[in-house]
Amino acid sequence: MPTPAYTRAAELPAILARRIAILDGAMGTMIQRFRLTEAQYRGEGGPAEAYARFKDFPRDVKGNNELLSITWPDVIRDIHEGYLAAGADLIETNTFGATTIAQEDYGMADLAYEMNLASAKLARAACDKFSTPDKPRFVAGALGPTPKTASISPDVNDPGARNVDFEALRAAYYDQTKALAEGGADVLLVETIFDTLNAKAALFAIDEWFEASGERLPILISGTVTDASGRILSGQTVTAFWHSVRHAQPLAVGLNCALGATLMRPYIQELHKAAPDTFISCYPNAGLPNPMRDTGFDETPEVTSRLLHEFAAEGLVNIVGGCCGTTPEHIGAIGQAVRGEAPRGVGRGLFTALAAA
Repeated sequence: MPTPAYTRAAELPAILARRIAILDGAMGTMIQRFRLTEAQYRGEGGPAEAYARFKDFPRDVKGNNELLSITWPDVIRDIHEGYLAAGADLIETNTFGATTIAQEDYGMADLAYEMNLASAKLARAACDKFSTPDKPRFVAGALGPTPKTASISPDVNDPGARNVDFEALRAAYYDQTKALAEGGADVLLVETIFDTLNAKAALFAIDEWFEASGERLPILISGTVTDASGRILSGQTVTAFWHSVRHAQPLAVGLNCALGATLMRPYIQELHKAAPDTFISCYPNAGLPNPMRDTGFDETPEVTSRLLHEFAAEGLVNIVGGCCGTTPEHIGAIGQAVRGEAPRGVGRGLFTALAAA
């Protein structure tokens, strides 16, 4: 009988207190390396039943990376296993855009639940394959942002206009949470947050699912500082963002995407001060966009790993990994760079909360 997710995840707090854990790198960057065609996104060359199902779909689907968990599962499996072989402790499901709201762009909102379930099962199988008693691997069920934001008007001439509301976001995230958990996620990662209200809808949906299921999984929360203003897109500073989401009692809070490690550093330092009782995660982009490199970003594994080693040496982090432009080579180098560095210490408040959960 499979080990329940809450039992597997119970190991994580002790691991994060003992050493720095490694998160995987970019999914989209790795998918781009396969140079898949429109027909392949529909399933040509993959499972025969998937191609039969989607070959005549009336809209273009190229770029819908979440669909690949159904039409080309071998691609997603290979990417997961590449990161695990490089030393990742946690791998994210291929579900960044697998909400009904995001899938409306492809006319596939009705497939969102299936995408999340298939993606979680692929990540679960990969983690089970690589897990050992000394090095368990964990599935992070990824709940990404949607193309619509509850805090900002899509019309510059009408500041009060909105193209989504809290209830629509809540419903979308509830379905995503349920499917990820059913597929075998160990933790839930609400990530790349540029609108705190969207994130609060996700956290509300997660808590709603906890109550309905009777199961509780650890939550990781990761915001995105969009530029040198030090604020997320909906206007909050890093400290204000943390105080808006801390009620969820996440296992870890952090930052990802938008910036490379150099530009992200002052905001991780700010979060380090603002959240003394919570583990900190950091998974930056591989520097700035650079179309001359095959990853599309500027930093080599040596550069990104050196920068994240500085974060570790300063005692800022408990989880490190990579976002856009990072590869298994980056993750392997990051793991080597932070090995032996002590994880960031946290106050007793976190462990008291976890014991009571």
